[in-house]
Amino acid sequence: MKPVRGRLIALGLIVVLSGAFFLPSTPYFTFLPSWWQENFPSKGTRLGLDLQGGMHLVLEVQTEKAVEINLDRTADGIQGLFEENEISDVTATRVDDVTMEISISGETTSEAAAEMIATNYPHLINRGSEVEGTLRFGISEVESERLKETAVEQALETIRNRVDEFGVAEPLIQTQGLKEIVVQLPGIKDPKRALALIKSTAQLEFKLLDEENALGRELPGSIQAGQEAETLKEYADRVPEGDEILFERQVNYDSGVVTKIPYLIKSKTALSGDTLTDARVQIGEFNEPYVSITFDRTGAKIFETVTGNNIKKRMAIILDDNVYSAPVIQDKISGGRAQITGAYTTQEAADLAIVLRAGALPAPVAVIQNLTVGPSLGRDSIEKGATSMAVAAFLVVLFMIYYYRISGLIADFALVLNVVGLIGALGGLEATLTLPGIAGIILTIGMGVDSNVLIFERIREELRLEKPVRLAIDAGYNKALLTIVDAHVTTLITGFALFVFGTGPIKGFAVTLCLGIGINLFTALVGTKVVFDIGNNRWRFKRLSI
Repeated sequence: MKPVRGRLIALGLIVVLSGAFFLPSTPYFTFLPSWWQENFPSKGTRLGLDLQGGMHLVLEVQTEKAVEINLDRTADGIQGLFEENEISDVTATRVDDVTMEISISGETTSEAAAEMIATNYPHLINRGSEVEGTLRFGISEVESERLKETAVEQALETIRNRVDEFGVAEPLIQTQGLKEIVVQLPGIKDPKRALALIKSTAQLEFKLLDEENALGRELPGSIQAGQEAETLKEYADRVPEGDEILFERQVNYDSGVVTKIPYLIKSKTALSGDTLTDARVQIGEFNEPYVSITFDRTGAKIFETVTGNNIKKRMAIILDDNVYSAPVIQDKISGGRAQITGAYTTQEAADLAIVLRAGALPAPVAVIQNLTVGPSLGRDSIEKGATSMAVAAFLVVLFMIYYYRISGLIADFALVLNVVGLIGALGGLEATLTLPGIAGIILTIGMGVDSNVLIFERIREELRLEKPVRLAIDAGYNKALLTIVDAHVTTLITGFALFVFGTGPIKGFAVTLCLGIGINLFTALVGTKVVFDIGNNRWRFKRLSI
């Protein structure tokens, strides 16, 4: 007699745990006590984008722009370096995407300027110049590629932070190729808002208004929205070098009319948003939302210096070339705190705070693919998937009973154990179930009896040799063992490769396939064998219905 108690306990434990871990995926979980729901180690199986609806985006990071932005900042840094050393006859400007030009108009020699730049910016390459009084510095191809790779990595992290702030459950955010990012947002309710939040570059800058130039006073007090291009064209010839015209959006909440206020602003950035540490929505004294921002130590020091040197002057707070406000600096602002006020709703202020808090994208992103899956389509997929699963299971069960009689019924018992264990494992791992994942479960149903077919055919061979039933069963399992393990391991390797290198739905298929293979191996070799052993121990079979 073979002991079966240990195996029965193991099977019973698997069934109980599978039911417990699958319970959070059902509506019945809400009827349990709140303390049980909060402390249960699993939240159950989640539905993927194709089953519950949502948004699928493929974004392309404009990495060339990231290199240009880096070179612009380097040129500004070089300009500041010369100003710190009280050298005013040297200017630095970018001339193309990888090169900047240093113009020398006074007593400073080219050799001295080149030596100062090389000392402080060793990564730059001196490209010389054919024009007297100028130098050309650039970045190497290796440095350019590094900046592009860094831009994609930073954009990935920034988008992930923004999505996390947005509150989407189980998003998929990963790179694809050299400069593409795939974003999947299951269950998203407002795709337009999510897209606007993800795409925003959030280049925050503080710039001073040019109030000394007469043009600044001649600009109209406001224009209708949509007339910005005409205004820029009208005053283009009169905009002084080093200045630019930007617009502030104003909304009349009574009439809903949107107007734009033009400002003459100095192009040089007094302070950038790189030093920002926090941004949150506050409510003003007139019940209007604004964004309160906080700088780090470096930013606070710069902000204090800028405001202290420009009391009674106006400073524009600019985000992505749009003026949010242009307040008058009443006094030196210490402590590294400021406010961004504007004519926007609480929701718009909250989105602005999310973007600022999550960080600025290193470069603009372009939408290559934008697909939205409706929840009704997801429900239809679930219904069809469940129907396919039920039909497949019914046909397999019917065939096994017809072909292998009572032994086929035992194989069907193993099939039930396989499915129960699989859905329990999915719930325990909090896996995301996709439409290809359902296909993996259906495939597992077929594979669930495949091992038993090998075992039963071996048992039939042993019975033809007129061996006793108990010995024939043992021999059938022993001789089929290596074949079954070999088939399962090779399929498991394939499933693992799909999981590692696949994305999205392919991973969902790989998860159910790998779990199904592992559970099937246990139920085929242990689940059915224990039934045969119980029968032999109790009734000592003389004949076997197979």
